[in-house]
Amino acid sequence: MRVIDYFDKAVLKTPDRLAFVAGTRQYTYREMQAYSTRIACGIEARGLSKAGRVAVYSPNDVEAFACVLASFRANATWVPINARNALETNIDFMNLTECEWLFYHSEFASHVTEIRAKVPTLKQLVCIDRADGEIASLAAFVAATTQTTIADIPYDTHRMTTILGTGGTTGRSKGIMWDNLTWSTLIAETGITIPAGKTPPVHLCVAPMTHAAGILTFMLTPQGPTNVILDKTDPLEIMSAIQRHRVTHLFLPPTVLYAMLAHPRAREFDYSSLTHFLIAASPVAADKLAEAVDVFGPCMCQCYGQVEAPMLITYLPPEELAAAARDPALRHRLKSCGKPCALTVMGIMDEEGNLVPQGERGEVVARGDLVAPCYYNNPQGTAEAHYGGWHHTGDVAYCDEQGYVYIVDRKKDMIITGGFNVFSAEVEAAINGHPAVENCAVIGVPDPKWGEMVVAIVLLRPDKQVTDAVLMDFTKQRLGSVKAPKRIEFWPDLPRSPVGKILKTEIRKKFWVNTERAVN
Repeated sequence: MRVIDYFDKAVLKTPDRLAFVAGTRQYTYREMQAYSTRIACGIEARGLSKAGRVAVYSPNDVEAFACVLASFRANATWVPINARNALETNIDFMNLTECEWLFYHSEFASHVTEIRAKVPTLKQLVCIDRADGEIASLAAFVAATTQTTIADIPYDTHRMTTILGTGGTTGRSKGIMWDNLTWSTLIAETGITIPAGKTPPVHLCVAPMTHAAGILTFMLTPQGPTNVILDKTDPLEIMSAIQRHRVTHLFLPPTVLYAMLAHPRAREFDYSSLTHFLIAASPVAADKLAEAVDVFGPCMCQCYGQVEAPMLITYLPPEELAAAARDPALRHRLKSCGKPCALTVMGIMDEEGNLVPQGERGEVVARGDLVAPCYYNNPQGTAEAHYGGWHHTGDVAYCDEQGYVYIVDRKKDMIITGGFNVFSAEVEAAINGHPAVENCAVIGVPDPKWGEMVVAIVLLRPDKQVTDAVLMDFTKQRLGSVKAPKRIEFWPDLPRSPVGKILKTEIRKKFWVNTERAVN
């Protein structure tokens, strides 16, 4: 089925249940069905190519979710645009995916002139929350649409429905294509792995809707969730919202969990409604996970996946995680991301392409319908990721005798900071653009807040000077705050191989000494 088919089935089952809540703005399933249909009709009436790309550029917002549902309903391809990226990064991704439509929030109105000038494929723009000069608001766009029905397009299992971005090693994001089968497999796996309780879920969407929190909204759709939308990851507001809305399901990256645990009021709220507090995007410190069970109750759970094989390659359910937190003999399982899920075959593979025995380390590989079909307009990247009939994750792990998977390292030179992927080559290219810099190396180092902190080791040109604050700001202006280094060290030289290649393994030794794994 299509994502929108799952939503429409929920409408039939519970038409008057609240589907989305954001402050005083509320939509029942019936109301959101009607609203997204009107938006979809407007898209179709004004023109869209086959599987045309519809970009949504917004912080977490109810109307932005309506636009996403409308893109699915219009048989378009949803392109999530990360609100935290630098503008140039987002422009580049819109060009890569050849976007035709852009629904944007007025928070980004100042970017529109540059976007229109640099993304020639864009044909239609709509401002979600208000009119923006000659660009209509979403309300006006809907009011001006006279079409009332959507053309019926024959179902195609492999029809492209979503293109999500991921950082590229050369600075450009890859577009990861999901088709109807990817979504259906993910939704089916959710039903198996995170089954419905006695009452429909109340899902708190507070991490960015362009990432796992937004994806979880659609993963839970067959269970008829009420999705409570927050637009800022403020720890106090999150904890208050859990109590106020009786939240049952929540996804957060470890960084936000750590901030909640550190908050002086963390133990003041009632979390008894929580059944699934899902942590993903990067491994979690075992001590912090045990503390989370103590604070939030036996609701903590972990999953492992990546955009190319989303969310549920492995899963550690709440009851097993809670048992590991209570029992010293099971404490080591807090470092695990769980066991392989039902609908995906997972293996650990050596460099020669052989699956290794339990206990041996190798690259995590996966195959099955959860694996996304390919990278958009990138056959070489697809072939490299899928060679040998397996999807190669780039993550190094081992599997114990009980079948639990432990991520220990990363083959690709990637940093996971605050749940976001940052590739060092992209940051290095930005820093090396400063006139005072001769060369640099960027690595991730252990950090209790971010999981990994982006750190730059910089070699200055002779007789040149620049402060770390200036260089951080220089990088932030080019890449955004997530990818900019949070620490810069100036070294008199960088360790190199005989052929002149910078040896990051030598640099990392200073920062990763006395740690059990080379990833946080």
